[in-house]
Amino acid sequence: MLEISVPAIVPSDPRGNLTDLVTSAAREAPDAVLFSRRRPGETALQDVTSSAFLDEVTRLAKGLVAAGVRPGDRVGLMSKTRFEWTLTDFAVWFAGAVTVPIYETSSPEQVAWILSDSGAVAVVLETAAHAATVRSVREDLSALRQAWVIDEGALADLADAGGAGGTVADDEITSRRSALTGDTVATLIYTSGTTGRPKGCELTHANFRDLALNAVAYLAEVVSVPGASTLLFLPLAHVFARFIQVLCVAARCRMGHSADVKNLLDDLGAFQPTFVLAVPRVFEKIYNSAEATAQAAGRGRIFGAAADAAVAWSKAVDAGGPGLALRARHALFDRLVYGKLRARLGGRVQYAVSGGAPLGSRLGHFFRGVGVVILEGWGLTETTAPATVNTPERIKIGTVGRPLPGVAVRTGDDGELLVRGINVMKGYFNNAQATADALEDGWFHTGDLGEIDDDGFVRITGRKKEIIVTAGGKNVAPSVLEDRLRAHPLISQPMVVGDQRPFIAALITLDPEMLPGWLATHGKPAMEVSAAAQDADVHAEIQRAVDHANEAVSKAESIRKFRILDTDFTEAGGHLTPKLSLKRAVVLKEFAPQVESLYS
Repeated sequence: MLEISVPAIVPSDPRGNLTDLVTSAAREAPDAVLFSRRRPGETALQDVTSSAFLDEVTRLAKGLVAAGVRPGDRVGLMSKTRFEWTLTDFAVWFAGAVTVPIYETSSPEQVAWILSDSGAVAVVLETAAHAATVRSVREDLSALRQAWVIDEGALADLADAGGAGGTVADDEITSRRSALTGDTVATLIYTSGTTGRPKGCELTHANFRDLALNAVAYLAEVVSVPGASTLLFLPLAHVFARFIQVLCVAARCRMGHSADVKNLLDDLGAFQPTFVLAVPRVFEKIYNSAEATAQAAGRGRIFGAAADAAVAWSKAVDAGGPGLALRARHALFDRLVYGKLRARLGGRVQYAVSGGAPLGSRLGHFFRGVGVVILEGWGLTETTAPATVNTPERIKIGTVGRPLPGVAVRTGDDGELLVRGINVMKGYFNNAQATADALEDGWFHTGDLGEIDDDGFVRITGRKKEIIVTAGGKNVAPSVLEDRLRAHPLISQPMVVGDQRPFIAALITLDPEMLPGWLATHGKPAMEVSAAAQDADVHAEIQRAVDHANEAVSKAESIRKFRILDTDFTEAGGHLTPKLSLKRAVVLKEFAPQVESLYS
């Protein structure tokens, strides 16, 4: 058993809570810009200072109180990533209540489960469509009293009702927020439910506050330098984005919101963040899109040489520094290629934080070589997002870094990673058995398999419940193969199969966005995904990707056969969670005939 523990930098204050971050910012730096928002129908960004944010939050909190929200009540929040999400979240805390986030893509069944299991008394919704979803399951929600729709002006109405004529006094808000302690539950975040009913993780004010304050001190070069800013485009219903939201308020770092990935490049250009956070699939898309664009313009060889130089330069940094010839090549490609890539991210991005799945060493080296250092981290909903992270000063590409201050990580006898510290949840809401199964002497059993090296860096090797055991008794971690396959521009989602089968195989879907460019570059006519799945040249290209993935594993673990599907795995289709994790049981059930065909 190996264990690495990093002591906290900022001591915990048992009486502290998340509302203190807003009030202290307004008191100590009233003119500091916390957010840049874009109002509906406007193109220009509007800065929101810490004092202005405190005023908006307080007024909305008064509106919630006037509407009957009591301390400890659960309030649902279903919306895309936008300023009003953050505003509502803090207002719920100022009212002494508990936020229950819901993905805006959730099905009626998922919405019903989360609102009913949490006992939510009210819900804030973004659109009329969300309101219709709630109405469709209303008879299952006995505790729900009110629903407010952001797009219908409900937040402004609430703020006016709470503040008009002193309906709710300032003292009431002060009293409510002062009653919150570090141990008070701040939010119930429901797990993605890849293996059954989602469970509500009870995350406290101390979980978020203590972890954020320590992360600010730990990552000061990223979040606390003058002009530090980030544009948030991941769903705020996800714990990773939620933590960054709190981190930015704690660091007084300017934050923006981007609700639609279709507008992401324009939003990045307008906001010009200094750091971003994303899941590995975003970085894969950026790389693959740049490569496809270069190939379509007849500059594929230049891009390939530039990518190799970036990787070589980054690896040389870890080995004493690049030589003169490599520095010259790197400088040339910086003018020809790298600068254009950085411009697509807004032109000022220096760091990116990646989580949710393994990134892959080559991609990590590539982006560092381009001038954007990806700080890969790891964590779960139950650990308030990050448990480990690489830092600018201590980075080891291919790992997920060392534990954050106040966090300890150890490996169990079976290789499972366990976490203990300031970030570990209180428990699962109304589920004592699940809590007892997951928490043992303060150690949370993550379900992830990994290793800790001699320097305390953690490496993820797989997911305990996803381990495939072949008929021959060989244990195979599918993530190693899937991560390599997913990096190929033609591949959208792969899923390795073979449990209790004679050999390992895979289902593979094609990326509909990258397919047209690949076909054109290879002199082939345009075709639909269903036709491409049967095309001999496409099949040969996927075979090369499979051969490359197999280089990372032993012969017994290698993919022997694969099937290209004529449709993609999507969240809308029920195959992926909102954070793009595969629902393996769903895929296996829906595509059972295709799996059988691999072994017939």
